[in-house]
Amino acid sequence: MSHPESKPTASEPTQSSGERRAPVPSQHLETLAVHGGLGHTMSFHGAVATPIFQSSTYRHAPDADGRYDAVRYSRLSNGPNHVVLHDKLARMTGHEAALVCASGMAAIAGTLLGLVRPGERIFFQRGLYGGTQILHDQDLPNLGIGCDLATTDDVAAWRDAIRPGTRAIYVEAIANPLTTVLDLAAVVALARDIGALAIIDATFASPVNFRPSELGFDVEVHSATKYLNGHSDVIAGVVAGREPLVRKVRLTQNHLGGALEPHACFLLERGLKTLTLRVRQQNATTLGLARYLAGHPHVHAVHYPGLDPERLVPSAVRDRFHGYGGVLSFTTEASRARELMTRLMLATPAPSLGGPETLVTIPATTSHSGVAREARLAMGIEDGLVRVACGLEALDDIVADFAQALA
Repeated sequence: MSHPESKPTASEPTQSSGERRAPVPSQHLETLAVHGGLGHTMSFHGAVATPIFQSSTYRHAPDADGRYDAVRYSRLSNGPNHVVLHDKLARMTGHEAALVCASGMAAIAGTLLGLVRPGERIFFQRGLYGGTQILHDQDLPNLGIGCDLATTDDVAAWRDAIRPGTRAIYVEAIANPLTTVLDLAAVVALARDIGALAIIDATFASPVNFRPSELGFDVEVHSATKYLNGHSDVIAGVVAGREPLVRKVRLTQNHLGGALEPHACFLLERGLKTLTLRVRQQNATTLGLARYLAGHPHVHAVHYPGLDPERLVPSAVRDRFHGYGGVLSFTTEASRARELMTRLMLATPAPSLGGPETLVTIPATTSHSGVAREARLAMGIEDGLVRVACGLEALDDIVADFAQALA
């Protein structure tokens, strides 16, 4: 897919010391992750890496166009570190524009509040990430936005359940924590048929494994805390999509104050440079661990699409996935799951994912602890469900750790 060279807008002026280089002569993700964006085409006093512009404000041109978001102020996400990231992320995702936010939840909430108005509705897939589920259950309805939840993973059956006034359909590329993959092509087609926006949380996939823009999704969001940064040291979010939509989300973020600070921007850009290497290793490690757990006598079920993509991934989107990420989940007895947390020696009991360390959680007590137990069980999230986010350790060592902990 072609990614035309982005042009700075009045609200995103380019900072340069003079030297200008040619656009990156590649569309390969590996190359774009390192060289893509304005950080390559504009030189900052000869620096190979984009410096940290630790400034809250910038000189304001007297002839600025008068728009609030044209003011050079870091809360408005238009500092040099923001500008470089926005361009790089747009290229890597294949979208027209991108925006960085203070967290993944800031990206999700900012997108929904920026694109859906009171009186309109959003239709969500079932089995959502816990934070998004709480938005559905509480916050959005409190603001006058109607929320509906699918009762099946069969997208064809959604049409009869979608109510008039639905402005958006919201799904996850790989659902958290059961790693379900829907017929995402059918989601886009349904959204087009009813005149709604197709919005997707692509955190678990990352652009390495799946690019929603290629299926026609209008907007994608990421918790950049996870794979995009990849080092367990940044909280950040990303919104990418069609330029008019991202502009609306940005205006909402400007009002709500969900900007990412410059040092976090620097760390996120640094993390992106190794994204492809990290994710491909995590794909392989997670598949190896899933195969081991699938044969373990104390494991009742393993949830990971890569175990059997012919059965677990709809044929319409199977060729769009180049891997299934670094997260799996499995069920065991609730007491054994709790004991597991104390016996693991390499894997760390901690929330989040996508970093160099293998992390393990019990979703019922972490990501979905705010979801009512009855609703959580209806989602398939049992008390003995364990989620594993594989890091960059050797597969043999991680398998050995789970073997001794489950013994």
